[in-house]
Amino acid sequence: MSDGSLRERLWRRFEGALDAFRDTDREVLPQEAWRFILYFARQAKGPFVLLLLVGGLAGAIDAAIYWSIGWLIDLLQSARPETLLADHWPELTGLLALILVARTGVMIAGTVLEQQVIVPGFFSMVRWQSFRRVIEQPYGFYQNDFAGRIATKIMQGGEAVGDFIVNVLQTMWSFLTFLVLAFTILASVDPLMGLVVAVWFLCYAGIVVLLLPEMRRAGRATADERSIFNGRLVDAFTNIMSVKLFDSGRREHAYVRDGLENFLEAVFRLTRAVTTVRSAVAVNNAVMLAAVVTICISQWMAGNVTTGAIATSLALVLRLNQMSGWMMFNINGLVRNYATVQDSTRTISVRPAIRDAADARIMPRARGDIRFENVTFHYGKGGGVIDNLDLHVRPGERVALIGPSGGGKTTIVNLALRLFDVEGGRILIDGIDVRSVTQASLRAQFGVVTQDAMLMHRPIRDNIGYGKAGATDDEIVDAARRAAAHEFITRVADPKGRKGYDAQVGERGVKLSGGQRQRVAIARMMLKDAPILILDEATSALDSDVEAAIQENLFRMMDGKTVIAIAHRLSTIAALDRLIVLDQGRIVEEGSHAALLSRGGLYAQLWKRQSGGFLGDRLAAE
Repeated sequence: MSDGSLRERLWRRFEGALDAFRDTDREVLPQEAWRFILYFARQAKGPFVLLLLVGGLAGAIDAAIYWSIGWLIDLLQSARPETLLADHWPELTGLLALILVARTGVMIAGTVLEQQVIVPGFFSMVRWQSFRRVIEQPYGFYQNDFAGRIATKIMQGGEAVGDFIVNVLQTMWSFLTFLVLAFTILASVDPLMGLVVAVWFLCYAGIVVLLLPEMRRAGRATADERSIFNGRLVDAFTNIMSVKLFDSGRREHAYVRDGLENFLEAVFRLTRAVTTVRSAVAVNNAVMLAAVVTICISQWMAGNVTTGAIATSLALVLRLNQMSGWMMFNINGLVRNYATVQDSTRTISVRPAIRDAADARIMPRARGDIRFENVTFHYGKGGGVIDNLDLHVRPGERVALIGPSGGGKTTIVNLALRLFDVEGGRILIDGIDVRSVTQASLRAQFGVVTQDAMLMHRPIRDNIGYGKAGATDDEIVDAARRAAAHEFITRVADPKGRKGYDAQVGERGVKLSGGQRQRVAIARMMLKDAPILILDEATSALDSDVEAAIQENLFRMMDGKTVIAIAHRLSTIAALDRLIVLDQGRIVEEGSHAALLSRGGLYAQLWKRQSGGFLGDRLAAE
């Protein structure tokens, strides 16, 4: 076996010590930051216990080395050079072993634990479990936040939890171990020096207690403002076309600048708190060092301490001075990480508003019978949108929802998909309440195409294949052909040279035209072959030639399926089986195209404003 292979296996052994994709059955993660941290720490007890031991050993070894320096100086003053090695080789060998083997081994062990086990495995485990919870949030959750801000909280939360635990177990524990041993050594040299160190530590603790709360508050505010600022950046870049077309007055600059100014003010507050704490630590350290130096000189003059003891004492207090500033930096890091965890849990540890019932069952393939029984929904407000709606769509029936904007058409569809829960009444599919089945099995019954085609920044193959798990390349290409998309797909190339079905479409599919995105979405729906079809302006982005090219396959796909179509272009749905006219969340008219025209009501008024369209002619001929 080659050395390279052995090293790779050794790396993998450490890196695989924690399962990054380990999950638990807990439905909602703890919302209190300390419970959140402890919840994940318990899942990695082994590495963290080892880290605790390594941190303690590191502090003890450092203290032992400083004590050994004093011992060595006294030895060199009293021993004869020609007999030094012969008389003291065991002690000198032990000192070298302490420096070369013990200290180096502990440092390497700490580094391996932190960098090969905890950073990749533990950080990723926190992020994975956080993602699993957030992805289960209902659609409304994402309407109230920036996608980039949510992603940032997941990324920062995993790092903050890991850094917090590592700092406590390795850095803080190492410091406390060194402090206890330093105090013991100094007190043994001179009790007065031990008293000085004890007073110094009490003052240090006072600084932490009195001044750190302001730093903690400032750190939390900084984390909040950082998230808001990041969200504004992501919002601007995600909607860059709107910025380019409409922001001639540089309003986006002002919007982002306002976020940056608020973030900067929070940073100022934090840095002022940091400066105050560091200044107090500097004064405290200076007083301790001056006091110990004074005691050392006076005791040496009195003949009470040796030169080696003075060297040990001064080395220890200098190390304490250095570590105290370093520790305050780490305490500041702890405060920031804790604030970041608090900020993250407000997004990650939220109980989903829509959840599967404890006894939810898997819904079998539906026949397509849909009933809305006395359904009321106001988006949590006092009224409006939908009130006491009764609607029955029979299996295989093709119906259209028509009406002015804001009339409730898309809301009805979203309620059927259980993207929102009804506030009153119930929705049945094949006689089964949609709340009694799993959300995944419910949505498996629907094929949906919307006006704003939803594509992911992935290869075209993956976007179409999203409609059917495990779809073969032949199935994907066949669906693309039926959606009149295959020809243009073969000509697509992305900046990295990937072509055809391997080409990536950009964020939200921006590298494709609106009509191309819609054809890919239609291909995805055709591949899914669901029993209920939702067509929300499904062909609105297609020109007449392309629309005509896919109509045969679109109509064939509709055969035997329940269809709910939403269209502002009335000619595209005029000859469906039944037209349902909605206004302010109520059904005001329903019937065939001809019957509604003869009534001279709202539908007739809408029809007068429009004309033409292949779908109406096609269906009328059937």
